Formats: sequence, C-alpha cells, structure tokens
Amino acid sequence: MFAYRIDRRSGVATYVQLVQQTEQALRLGLLAPGDKLPTAREVVEATAINPNTVLKAYRELEREGLVEARRGLGTFVTRSLGSAPADSPLPGELSRWAERARAAGLERGDVEALFAAVLDEQFTQLDGTSKGDPA
Repeated sequence: MFAYRIDRRSGVATYVQLVQQTEQALRLGLLAPGDKLPTAREVVEATAINPNTVLKAYRELEREGLVEARRGLGTFVTRSLGSAPADSPLPGELSRWAERARAAGLERGDVEALFAAVLDEQFTQLDGTSKGDPA
C-alpha cells in the first residue's frame, strides 16, 4: 500500500506534501486509476498529523480531478499522471547518475539544484519560454 512521509523541516505545508507525494506516485505508476488511497485515519496514525490536514489534501486532489471520494468506501484514484512506460530505462539511468554525483562528493541539495537547473534549461528550450516569461 502507498504510504506518505512527512518532512517537518522542509518548510512545505503538510497538506501540500501529501498532494505532491500523491502526484509523484501517480507519475511513477505507484498509484493507478482504481487504487484506493489510505484512509485519513491510516495517514494520521502513520504520520501523526491532524485529520483535517489529510482531508484538505484529499479535497485538493479531488479538485484537480485526480481522485474521487466515495462515501463510506474511501478515496480512489481516477486518473494517472504518468506517461513514461513502466519498462523505461530512464529510472535506472537517473539512479546511476545520482550514484556518480554522490561519488563525486555532491550533497543532496547540490544534486537537486543541478537537476533543477538542467530541467529548467531543457524544458525552456522545448516550450520557448524562460523562467521570467509568462507562460
């Protein structure tokens, strides 16, 4: 079953972390249409957060059209975000790159900054906008 992890030092609101982790799980194929999300009670027990925080995250996911609450049954995934095939070699390639980055002495924050800069560069070239341009 899918499980949430809360980073209390991240500075990111807890409900936003839940939304982001759900979206990431959808993109990676860890969650698929028809899958049931953990109940609010299960999330609260596993993470020690307020039940209203879980419900707020689930409402946001429902507003985005990603999940559907079914009274008395739970909250279910309605659509996926992933477009990469499950057998794609990309995760393995990225893992090997991260291993090389660590071996080169880069810390997590360094790797995140480098990766974000490369993503910005690559996707700016694709859509013809820059960070400061309105999309």
